[in-house]
Parts: sequence; structure tokens; C-alpha cells
Amino acid sequence: MNAVLRRLRLDPYIFAIMAMVLVAAIIPVRGVGKEVLDQVVHAVIALLFFIYGAKISRQAIWQGITHWRLQSLVFATTFIVFPVIGFALIAMTGGFLDSGLVTGLMFLCLLPSTVQSSIALTSIARGNVPAALCCASLSNLAGVAITPVLAALLLTTSSGGISPDAVRDIALQILLPFVIGQLARPLVGAWLSRQKTLTMMVDRGSILLVVYSAFSAGVVAGIWSKVTPQSFALVILLDLVLLVVALSFTTLVSRLVRLPVEDEITIAFCGSQKSMASGLPMANIVFPASTVGLIVLPLMLYHQMQLMVCAALARRYALRPEPRAAMATVPA
Repeated sequence: MNAVLRRLRLDPYIFAIMAMVLVAAIIPVRGVGKEVLDQVVHAVIALLFFIYGAKISRQAIWQGITHWRLQSLVFATTFIVFPVIGFALIAMTGGFLDSGLVTGLMFLCLLPSTVQSSIALTSIARGNVPAALCCASLSNLAGVAITPVLAALLLTTSSGGISPDAVRDIALQILLPFVIGQLARPLVGAWLSRQKTLTMMVDRGSILLVVYSAFSAGVVAGIWSKVTPQSFALVILLDLVLLVVALSFTTLVSRLVRLPVEDEITIAFCGSQKSMASGLPMANIVFPASTVGLIVLPLMLYHQMQLMVCAALARRYALRPEPRAAMATVPA
């Protein structure tokens, strides 16, 4: 079966993602099961970043932080280019969408990048993982403050204070495991660098769990019954255009400034992804409770779309030839 899929240039991993969407639509997790799944997802994400911390050298992390061109491109794409594209797309709808969906599209454009999926995709594509870790984490932390401010300036909202939960979750699920991994690096770094199957399973498994959990939440919330088939299709089209424009922009700019392909991968994934994990809590604070379900629909659709499209793109990047130079090894 895998041989047939390879001949057809179809990635089995895409079918796995689609299967998670289908399972979530048929058997969404609820109640106690949802609580258990949330804990499992948190644990897998923590394991993912422990592994990254144990594998990545401190020198590589510093190089990622000081890579100002890469960081600037991701930040500008996330908080400047996206809102500009969003305004253009909304102007083209000509009033065909419900005002809640229009607000949701614009809110989507104001959100920070994802963390776990953009870094996992960068890893699958053999991109600059240290830089991706820095880009995604800084974008998410900055978005906690920047997104509500932009929403207050650009949207009609009744905003209140911002919950510290997003910052806490980043600290507990990402930064703390990464720091522990760094501390454990002398003990387990060399061993983990040889366990490619294990790290691939954690990378891809984390994305599959996020897909199932996120889509289950949408099914349980019943947001799919609040829009007409025509408006639903239009939102999908606009989300797809938004994603394609963002990926094209980040790739083109990366090549214009002559960045290596590893940095191009990082910018493409970190710059085009939007965080539902940050977006949903923010939406609950910024918008009235009666409108949140409709407003987050574009975000939830975009989230599934970005995972499937970028997973295929990551696989395509990963198939490029290995560089002739020997890969750096983890020091003892």
C-alpha cells in the first residue's frame, strides 16, 4: 500500500491527519474523555520539547535568537502582513458573509503563530528547529499582548483583561520541558540523536493528537450548524487563499534575501501558522460569549487546513537531498 502511495506521490501521513478529522467528526471526545485527552496532549507536547531541549546545543539556540532577519520576517508576517491580507480579502467578500464570520476572519489574521505544530513541521522538513523554537515561542508570547491590542484597534469588541493562562501554558508545556531537556542533554542528548524513529513518532503523533482534539472541540461546540453551506464554503476558500498567500509570501521573501533552505522552512511554517490554542482563550475574553462560536469558526477551519497543507509541504521539503557536509554530532 505504501509503495502505491509513493508512486502516486501521496503521503500516508496526510491520510492519517484526514482520518483524525473523520474520527473526531464521528466520535468527538467529551466530558471526562476530553479532560483525559487534554492531559495526554499536554504530556506529549512536553515530551516533544524535552526532546528538542536535549538534542539542540546552546550554541544553536543562541544563533536562532540572534538571527534577526529570520525573526523579523516571521514577526512582520504574523502581525503586519496577515492583517493587510485579511482586510483585502474581507473587502472582496462584498457583504456575502455574516458579520460574525467577517470578524472571525480578521481575528484569525491578528493571532500569533502556533508553537508545537510549527516546530514539529519544521523538524519533519529538516529546517532550522532552534530558530523555529525561538520564532514560535516569541510570537506566541508577544501575541498575548499584541493580539488583544490589535483586536481593540481594528475590531468592534468589548475587551477585558487578558488572562495569564496563555503565558503559563507556554511556560509549563514548552519552556520548562525545554530547559529540563537542556539540563539533561549531557546524559541523554547523544542517545536521542540516534533515535530518529522515536523523535519522528513524537513529532507526527503530537500533530495527530492536536488535530483530533481541536476538531473534537468544534464538533462538541456545535459551531458547524451556525452557518449556511454557501458561507461555509466561502470561509474555506478565503482561509485557503490566506494560507496560500502567506506561504507564498514567506517563501518568496526568504529567497529574495537569499536565506538558506533551512531558514526558508522555518519562516514559511512559523510565518503562515495561526494558533488556535491561543486564539480560543483570547476570543472568549475579547468577544461576547454569544458570538464566540461563530467568530472562531474561520480559525478552526484554518487550523485544520494549515496542518494538512503544511504537513504535505514538510514532507516535500524532507525529500530534498542530504547536504554533502557531515551533520554536526551531539557532543558527549
